[in-house]
Amino acid sequence: MPTNTPDQHPEPSAASGPFSRRRLFALGAGVAAAGALSAYARPRTTPPGTAAAAPSGDLPKLSQWYHAYGEEGTKDAVERYAKGYTKAAVEVTWSSDYDNALPPALLTDTGPDVFEWGNGPSIDMIRSGQVVDLTDLFTDELKADFNKAVLDRVTYDGKIWAVPQLVDMILLVYRKSMLDKAGVKPPTNLDEMVAAAKALTSGDVKGLFVGNDGGATEMGGPLLYSAGETFLTADGKLGFGDKSAEAFGKLHQMYADGSLLEGQDKDWWSEEAFTSGACAMQWTGLWTFPAISKALGDDWGVAAWPSAGDGGAPVTIFGAFSSCVSAKAKDVALAKDFVKYLWIDNTDAQVEFATAFGFHVPSRASLVPKAKTLQSGAGKEAADLLASSGKPQSAMLWSGKAGTAFNDMMTKIVKDGADPKAGLAELKPIVEAEASAAMTGATAGTTAATTAGTGG
Repeated sequence: MPTNTPDQHPEPSAASGPFSRRRLFALGAGVAAAGALSAYARPRTTPPGTAAAAPSGDLPKLSQWYHAYGEEGTKDAVERYAKGYTKAAVEVTWSSDYDNALPPALLTDTGPDVFEWGNGPSIDMIRSGQVVDLTDLFTDELKADFNKAVLDRVTYDGKIWAVPQLVDMILLVYRKSMLDKAGVKPPTNLDEMVAAAKALTSGDVKGLFVGNDGGATEMGGPLLYSAGETFLTADGKLGFGDKSAEAFGKLHQMYADGSLLEGQDKDWWSEEAFTSGACAMQWTGLWTFPAISKALGDDWGVAAWPSAGDGGAPVTIFGAFSSCVSAKAKDVALAKDFVKYLWIDNTDAQVEFATAFGFHVPSRASLVPKAKTLQSGAGKEAADLLASSGKPQSAMLWSGKAGTAFNDMMTKIVKDGADPKAGLAELKPIVEAEASAAMTGATAGTTAATTAGTGG
């Protein structure tokens, strides 16, 4: 989701529990892919902060890398999945410094054969030939089974470059009793959201929490999507204009009204502000649902971010860790077969991986009914909203420079009341120059494509 870097949204430690998959939404445009690799081109067999499960026997060997998920049992599970593959001995490497360790490793012959990356490989990884085209793993029937928006996010130039492993999402949660007391219904459009947030603000309670910066670095993406627009057009032009500008102005209106919660110990990715009663509504992640249920029982509901008006639509935001094959794999065909075994054929493992070690959604529609956590209550509502209103965190061609410029513009709009249309006029040439460079490879080695982040 956002164009934010990990430093902007500090992540709990790898051992701290269910937030590790939320890190997908904090990688942001500041995380370099191939663009910054040349500075780190040195051999590395095992990245720092890792634990590797060594293979045995005379089978050919494959290496598979994961970031260090915080959910208890995840590491044991992926090692169990690897052992179930009978055509190779798969060494699983588990890294707590994954984002720094993986990019340089992809330049060497000692890096992973198979690896995960947020929302699939970056445009730089693709253009520089670091990843393998996986289109031939997908039948037409299989393509139709994957969430279309998720599969589209790992597709470039008509080719599929990764297999989505699971989906995380961000959406709106609201406190039923607070809304009832104020005579407010869950908002269905942005004007209703502005009015609801103001009506629900009283004393120490604020109507809405969208981040400690008033949503400047979180809500740009959801707002432009809610206006019926998008980050970039297919030909790399800025995909949003006056409708989004009006929506951005509504966020400033809520900030000026004093309706937005700020200054929390933990940001939007934690449920603590919501469960403590500091806000009546919050933009947050699916991963918070178990803690919210434990704290509030049935006194809460879920919704998409409301439509911005004519031509707009409700929005939820998704991110999907996805499995890629390195072009430097020792045996590319075998590595592709392993990815197929694990993330296409082994559906029981896919359901388990998404639901047994946290609260997530399988990336394939046929597997959602097998996920017990998604068959009732808020979990089912969230899965249905993802299918009907899910939008990607950002576009593949949305670069770090574009994301920084966008965030700067949003901060000026939200906090200072700057003119959104004037901001868009300044943003447009920056974004389009970056997208053009990414598409042509003109700045190969310097442009870092976003792998995660809402772009707002």
